[in-house]
Amino acid sequence: MKKQKISNWGKYPVVEANVFEITDELRAQKQVKEGAELIARGLGRSYGDSSLAETIVDVTGMDRFLAFDDETGVLKCEAGVSFSTILEFFVPKGWFLPVTPGTKFITVGGAIASDVHGKNHHKEVCFGNWVREMKILLASGETVLCSPIEKSDLFYATIGGMGLTGIILEAEFSLKKIETAFIKQEALPAENLDIVMRLFDESKEFTYSVAWIDCLAKGKNLGKSILFRGEHANLEDIKNTPFANTPLFYQNKGMLGVPFNFPSGSLNSLTIRLFNGFYYMMNKMKGSGITHLDPFFYPLDAIANWNRIYGKKGFLQYQFVLPLESSRDGMGEVLQAIAVEGRGSFLAVLKLFGKQESMISFPQEGYTLALDFPIMPGLLKFLKKLDEIVLKHGGRFYFTKDSRLDPETFKKGYPRLAEFLEIKKKYDPDGVFSSRQSKRLELT
Repeated sequence: MKKQKISNWGKYPVVEANVFEITDELRAQKQVKEGAELIARGLGRSYGDSSLAETIVDVTGMDRFLAFDDETGVLKCEAGVSFSTILEFFVPKGWFLPVTPGTKFITVGGAIASDVHGKNHHKEVCFGNWVREMKILLASGETVLCSPIEKSDLFYATIGGMGLTGIILEAEFSLKKIETAFIKQEALPAENLDIVMRLFDESKEFTYSVAWIDCLAKGKNLGKSILFRGEHANLEDIKNTPFANTPLFYQNKGMLGVPFNFPSGSLNSLTIRLFNGFYYMMNKMKGSGITHLDPFFYPLDAIANWNRIYGKKGFLQYQFVLPLESSRDGMGEVLQAIAVEGRGSFLAVLKLFGKQESMISFPQEGYTLALDFPIMPGLLKFLKKLDEIVLKHGGRFYFTKDSRLDPETFKKGYPRLAEFLEIKKKYDPDGVFSSRQSKRLELT
């Protein structure tokens, strides 16, 4: 055990916690039987306070592969295995993650707890959809297996449940077969929100699609974007490229890094406007081509400690989803509010979700927008204004990105929350699994 100050990727909030590192099931059981409120934590890439508590169980030491079926692609591993490790080992063998968010530096347990989504949600849903079985340590100290058939209530409550049902120890899930480690990418400029939404609609047959948005654009250019869409390249696609002889090449390269926290205020409307103009023109000229899967899925992972560009105070990630029928009006209203306020987001990502029925997971059919804002005076008041717009249009907010919502605002978006809490109470009657976020949102 070690006492330390700790935060997640947004660097806000910072808490003082007792951190216990576990490397096996027995050590995990021993800690849970102590009876103190605690939460499991992986690599700390959730942005807010969902894996922060006075007592934290660090699962990154449980990082072993347990079994793999090279016929079906079914992998069984411990929950502390990172997506980065999976890619490094399995891409050269012709397998890829079924769903991945914008960073590979997350654990399997964290991916399930957040039910992460990616650029392919409209076709292949969330990571939890590919999970076949989990081994979970309950508050009683008992370990149980759960699946869509066995203890299905626990299984579905754990997917997207932010670690509140127990500690995920192991998971079994399917990988996706690929011929190459490359992507056929197209970059399509869109002068405004209407055009980029039309492009999303026209791109539904593409496996992957995502758009970067210039949040400071106004008037007829409101929602000016670059839409990226892609497919896994096959051997024929790369035969006339320099990659033809190394189709499954993969290497976790050494990264450039941000060596220190940027001065407060470095990211302001002027610097973001300059960046946005450069980024738009660069990608408009680049167009289509073959790219390695790393820059396509994980562009920011090439920069170690990129969160330092927001300064010592950190930043807030703000992600919401709006129902399909109200997405155009709601997105327009949010973007208009941001442009008028001049609080442009350095990273603004728009995606289209497909249909998903789930208990507690974030996605629903419609458009989702992820934004980040440096912590500066007036930010919380401004985000409350955005909350009102999102709720007016029937939207909801993402657990994994949140660090400041109030209970009433959060709960409005999750109609099956009561069902989730009943299952939690069934398996954790004394509320052992609890985080700073779950207390703030009055879930524990």
